[in-house]
Amino acid sequence: MAARNGRTVRDLRRANRTAVLQRLYFDGPLSRFALGPATGLSSGSVSNVVADLVADGLVEEAGSVDSDGGRPRTLLRVAPGSGHMIGVDVGETRVRVELFDLTLTELARVERPLSPQGYEVEAVVGHVRHGIAEVLDTAGLAPERLLGVGIGVPGIVERTADRGVLVHGQTIGWDAVPLEALLRTGSPLPDTVPYFIDNGAKTLGQAEMWFGAGRGARNAVVVLFGSGVGASLVTPDVEQGRAVEWGHLTVRVRGRRCRCGALGCLEAYAGAESLLARWREEGGRVQDGADEETALTAMLAAAYPPEGGAADPVALAVLEETAEYLGAGLSGLINLFQPERILIGGWAGLALGSRFLPAVRRHAVSYALRHPAGKVTVDLGRLGPDAVTVGAAILPLADLFARGGRRPDPAPECPLPAWRTALQERIPR
Repeated sequence: MAARNGRTVRDLRRANRTAVLQRLYFDGPLSRFALGPATGLSSGSVSNVVADLVADGLVEEAGSVDSDGGRPRTLLRVAPGSGHMIGVDVGETRVRVELFDLTLTELARVERPLSPQGYEVEAVVGHVRHGIAEVLDTAGLAPERLLGVGIGVPGIVERTADRGVLVHGQTIGWDAVPLEALLRTGSPLPDTVPYFIDNGAKTLGQAEMWFGAGRGARNAVVVLFGSGVGASLVTPDVEQGRAVEWGHLTVRVRGRRCRCGALGCLEAYAGAESLLARWREEGGRVQDGADEETALTAMLAAAYPPEGGAADPVALAVLEETAEYLGAGLSGLINLFQPERILIGGWAGLALGSRFLPAVRRHAVSYALRHPAGKVTVDLGRLGPDAVTVGAAILPLADLFARGGRRPDPAPECPLPAWRTALQERIPR
């Protein structure tokens, strides 16, 4: 039966379940009495929804609280063990796989390092597939109990009707990679468990907006500063965020060549890869064979030595120039989107941290228009190096909320049977 606005009774029940689940998740434990004003539902509706959620195992009692003159009120919370998600960060230096319960408490993790030339598709797929199997085995969790696997990847994510999810990662040599289909090939998961694949900057943004420094903001830009740079835009019109290829904004005509192949991209000046390359070109001493994280740590130590030490003027000059480029890039985001907050995360952003941030803020404000610049704050993200993985795990969690707490329908057989057959023997085991 459909209501006058076109919504069916089933739609209304799902919406009510979603409202109660979300309030308990973000603000719980709460009593049935408190859930009424928090959700806008009548006491009868709250009681019915809570009874359903308790019967489904999603909600459980969590003690009681005194009421004004009456019996103590029972508190309710989301049951941590009622669902599990896996978050995967296909990052620039490693593949990280983490298993979480429904409240995003980490239960197990696996990390596999990537070399600078380590983006061979089959190798990355193998890391993800083996990581999923390993964290499930560590936690003793049956694969069919998963709500889903969220994956943050570099590049543009395209959803197609005939080929599943494709990843266009120009900077890492991925051209329309059918990642969803490849992951289904030899997967340790049943087809009832869905994959949710999105841009890594967007999953970082999702995590910071739900649980980090972005919580409570209506308009924000979350920047992923790693080997390269990317960003996610969150506005009332785009509540789940939209990844923007901000790192490939041209900041210098006929400038340095970016790893995407173009000249003068922001990433060619503000990413950790380019920052370290410019330090080497100016005579900076980088240990042979050191990975980017180790090399950046050494550069920071040279530029900002312990008290009494002499700073390396070359390292300091390169960092100051990078701060100006990053600030100039942020000014474009300020002028275009007028966000309340800009948050900087990613392994390189967090490593540079508080020493680097004042200069970035100063340049961002100086290059931006006065009015929007006067309303924005520029800060570091709060969730640390696991933020992309947490954000990836949020993707199946958000889907659960959208379904009113119902588990997803069985996933259809992924297309491209030829790919599945051809790659069966090629993917590392």
